[in-house]
Amino acid sequence: MNATIPATMRSAFLERPGELVLRDVPVPRPAAGELLVRVEAALTCGTDLKLFQRGHPLIPTPTPFGHEFSGIVVAAGSGASKQPGDAVFCVPTAPCGSCDFCTRDRENLCEHAVGRMLLGAFAEYVLVPAHIAAIHVFTRPASIAPECAAVLEPLSCVVHGASRVDWRAVRTAAVLGDGPIGLLFARVAVLRGADVTVIGHHDNRLSVARTFGARTSHAAEGRFDLVVECVGTPESWQVAADLTATGGRVMLFGGCAAGTRVSFDAFRIHYEEVDVTGAFHYTPRAVQEARELLESGRVDASPLITHRLPLSALHEALQVVADRTAIKVAVIP
Repeated sequence: MNATIPATMRSAFLERPGELVLRDVPVPRPAAGELLVRVEAALTCGTDLKLFQRGHPLIPTPTPFGHEFSGIVVAAGSGASKQPGDAVFCVPTAPCGSCDFCTRDRENLCEHAVGRMLLGAFAEYVLVPAHIAAIHVFTRPASIAPECAAVLEPLSCVVHGASRVDWRAVRTAAVLGDGPIGLLFARVAVLRGADVTVIGHHDNRLSVARTFGARTSHAAEGRFDLVVECVGTPESWQVAADLTATGGRVMLFGGCAAGTRVSFDAFRIHYEEVDVTGAFHYTPRAVQEARELLESGRVDASPLITHRLPLSALHEALQVVADRTAIKVAVIP
């Protein structure tokens, strides 16, 4: 390893829901195909907040914390895709490429993708496993700030969701929820040519929606060809379906807890042909498109980054996200 790399680093660990600590741990050494990245910026996200507040069924604790980041490669294992000095951005999973879902171009459902998710971005350094480094680590253009490049992962999820919509049939679209995912979905829908309305309650976030080219509303009214639910509660799922026009589609994007039951009006599903669709995670194709959107500037993530805090203030970062003061916080080690 390069002699300038320290022996230890600070890294955030979630011991259990509600208990977050900073540990001094050894800086990992990259094996074949792996990359050691010095984190320039790591972002808060809704999954982080859920994990901190109540845990997550797919992420057992204790666990390293954080997964949206960008940085500089400082060491590379033999045969790695990048070299020391490269500025990079990435997503934290990669599919296996050989399971039934992968062979049917549904890599987002590959159990080995989320099952081998990179965690630990709230740290001074992070080790990128070889299977991710091989296909999902990209050279970051100088035109994209580290914190904006770190939006690649949520944008990839949104692009995958958008790929499940026939945009030729969408004139009007509503996004239910004004969080980062809802705002990104609004921007992607605008780029697809839809007349988009973001429905939310937070003026600071609705202002960003307008910057992204959408209309805004505090009330859920009217009917839309497409309604994208980005809140993640049973009540909002039902509201989204009620807002969908005859012959339209509701995209249930916000995740509810396993075992949740939601009721829809059977008349609307059958007689009015309202299609109900879910979307989860991303495919390599979606990652590539999201990358192109960031690199071209068609998606400018900077309005989403409302706060910047040091790693030592990670508790504060999560708090300002929880109370909706912030949209996304860039944690700067």
